Amino acid sequence: MRSSILHGSENWPVRKENEVVPQSAEMRMVRRMCGIKRERERLGIDDMTVVLQLNRLQWYGHVFRKEDNDWMNECFEYEVEGPRPRGNPKRTWTKVVEKDCQACKLNKEVAVDCSRWRKLVKDV
Repeated sequence: MRSSILHGSENWPVRKENEVVPQSAEMRMVRRMCGIKRERERLGIDDMTVVLQLNRLQWYGHVFRKEDNDWMNECFEYEVEGPRPRGNPKRTWTKVVEKDCQACKLNKEVAVDCSRWRKLVKDV
């Protein structure tokens, strides 16, 4: 069962510290519903970080299969002009998805085949 907290999460370039906040909020809700700690399995709720990763990978496959002249691909490959602000660059969605693919041992070229990509992502 997927959490409704994650609605629209396939586009979030989530930082590691930002994954903890919704996860702890979800656990508080689970504890209130059950009155017991760590009842995720009994309720059939998946781990939030895994669901975030799954949503991103599914959306990546969808965007990857779009035609080259589609507006979504133009947004996907858009580079902002101008000087970069000081400090480390912000974490981008593309970099997060690349790490997800590496963590799940998925090859990006497989995303061309919709049914195969879906099966691989769901098996993660």
